[in-house]
Order: sequence, then structure tokens, then C-alpha cells
Amino acid sequence: MAKVREAVNGMAGAAPSEPRLRADAERNAEQIRRAAIDAFQGRGLTVPLEEVANVAGVSKGTIFNRFGGRIGLIEAVIEEVVATELYAIIDRTRSIAEAGDQLRYYVAAIRDLQYRQPAVVDTMLQTYPDSTSLMAICRAGTEIHNELVAAGRACGAVRSDFTADDLHALLHDSALALKHGTRPQRDDYDRRTTHVLDGIHARQPTAAG
Repeated sequence: MAKVREAVNGMAGAAPSEPRLRADAERNAEQIRRAAIDAFQGRGLTVPLEEVANVAGVSKGTIFNRFGGRIGLIEAVIEEVVATELYAIIDRTRSIAEAGDQLRYYVAAIRDLQYRQPAVVDTMLQTYPDSTSLMAICRAGTEIHNELVAAGRACGAVRSDFTADDLHALLHDSALALKHGTRPQRDDYDRRTTHVLDGIHARQPTAAG
């Protein structure tokens, strides 16, 4: 009987540890998420997982245990890192009345976001195609590109030889330059955005003088 009581007491003493373990695991997961959000926003989606783990105060193995690795971690934080702001730009673009103004706003806003958010650059370059959320963002980009160019050409606000593929390539090339080239000064970058927009829009005929 004494042994039975000891066993029962042992189980009773072990029970409270399970909620503590779950709480520790949840705390670790949230620390990893916060560290990943800060790292991805500041330096892009390719930040070494060791650095994320160090900031979170856990081992790299814990990231794999909790999220399954980089792709799982991207899936867990992509909304905060990229999707929320990018989808807000798309929604704002669609709320603008004039097709030419829509395209002008969209290109300027996306180029600004690319400059500020390295993770957006990695997303647009499809750096991790195994991430379903990342690829969904890319598909949303393709959809809005098709809409904007079709509407702009239909009303004569956009050059007739400018295509949705051209818009995609323009923003893709911008992402490549920011990812692998020398980062320009902000003033120069914004000035070049103006040149890009001027090249896209149809030239208005001038009155004969």
C-alpha cells in the first residue's frame, strides 16, 4: 500500500508540470515569432536562423521543433512582416477613381515598400517558393498588375505598348537591384521612381504652337 500511495503521490506531483511545460513552449514560440518579425523586417527573409534563435533566447533546434524550420517560421509571421502592408496598398490602389492615378500610386507605394522592407524584396523575388503564403502574395501582385495595366491602357492613361509583364519586370528589377546592388540614397531612389512613372504614362499631345 505504501508503494501505491507513493506512486499516486508521484503522479499528483507531476501533473502541475504539464501546464508549465505548455506555458514554456508557448512563451518560446512567441519569443521566436517576435525575433523573426524584427529580423525579417530589418534584413529580409534570409536572415540566418541562428541569429533569430539567439535573439529569442532559444536554440536553433527549438525553431525547428516549434515551426519546422524557415518555411514554417515564414508562414507564421509573413502577415505581420509583409502581407498586411502590401494588401493595404492593393486595397488603397483599388479605391482610387482614375486608372492613371491608380497605377501611379501603386508603383510609387510598392517601390517605397521595397526600399523600406527587405522582406518585401525577398517576397517579390520568390526567394522561398515553398511558402504557400508568400506565393499567394505574389499571385495577388500578378492580379493587380493585370488590372492596373488593362484599365490604364483602356482609358489612354498608360502607354499602349506597356504590358502587365512590363510592370512585373519593372518591380522585379527594382527588387533585384535592392537585393544585390549598391543601395541608393533615398533622394536618388525617389527621383528614379518619378522617371519610371513618367515613362509608363502616355504622353499628352501638345497644342500646336
